[in-house]
Amino acid sequence: MPKMTMIEAIQNALDLAMGRDERVIVMGEDVGYFGGVFRCTAGLQKKYGRTRCFDTPISELGIVGAAVGMAAYGMRPCVEIQFADYMYPAYDQIVSEAARLRYRSAGEFTCPLVVRMPTGGGIYGAQTHSQSPEALFTHVAGLKTVIPSNPADAKGLLLSAIEDPDPVIFLEPKRLYNGPFDGHHDRPIVSWKKRDDGEVAEDYYRIPLGQAAIHRSGSALTIVTYGTMVHVAAAAADEAGIDAEIIDLRTLVPLDKPRIMESVRKTGRCIVLHEATFTSGYGAELAALIQKDCFYHLEAPVERVAGWDTPYPHAQEWDYFPGPARVIEAINRVMEA
Repeated sequence: MPKMTMIEAIQNALDLAMGRDERVIVMGEDVGYFGGVFRCTAGLQKKYGRTRCFDTPISELGIVGAAVGMAAYGMRPCVEIQFADYMYPAYDQIVSEAARLRYRSAGEFTCPLVVRMPTGGGIYGAQTHSQSPEALFTHVAGLKTVIPSNPADAKGLLLSAIEDPDPVIFLEPKRLYNGPFDGHHDRPIVSWKKRDDGEVAEDYYRIPLGQAAIHRSGSALTIVTYGTMVHVAAAAADEAGIDAEIIDLRTLVPLDKPRIMESVRKTGRCIVLHEATFTSGYGAELAALIQKDCFYHLEAPVERVAGWDTPYPHAQEWDYFPGPARVIEAINRVMEA
């Protein structure tokens, strides 16, 4: 199989989806001639024309609002918001219109809409280009939320999202666009094209939404995580010399609860890890579910490792990110309990 970056895998998925179904359109700021700020839509306008891949005004509310109407009448728009931080003007359209359309219409209308957004920090983009807002979407009934951790998953999950009959928020960790990180450095550890997990099948395939993956099997403890933090968890486990089982959620909603609970019941210890702010982060929901369903199997309290409860700190960006050192501290607490 060829090796791709996550950017290339996403572009490949969009290309395949547009080629298979003329209802699929790509729209957003600079996605056409320029190919998107991160080049995920490069070449699509040239191949499919300006009616299938086109630039929009700088109005996130207008972009998503128009896409909701298109989706309601049978099209399958795949919207790009340049950065997740820019989605706030469109939040009302996502929550009040897209997420509720099926329920409000008693099933007469659905909203097969995908909203793609680069998420997280790592490019020195400061507060308005670095946020991790996944918890704002997982709280909303009617939305599905996806965060891939590698190119192959990004492609398969995006194809599933585009074919889903309901709205999907597709968050792309920008630190992973060109390669995985270990949480300490501002450059990839190595290009995806030099790693086995950069292998991506060229043909069409889907990864079902709602299925987590076991990134690494282990028996000492479970680390539940997603996106960039999958690679941070692996680096921490290696450095600590611990036989950790790492669960890559891939889809936050719907959540693969059985796979999580099976792992925690096996190991008896659990760490929940994410980049977003600690308080009210998605990890709080995970910890509560694990505590409830695995209480009699736990040998220690569930630990959470996350970002600081502060506005995104540009000057201390790489201290803000949970890195291997902070994960190892949590590993030590869990194992010593």
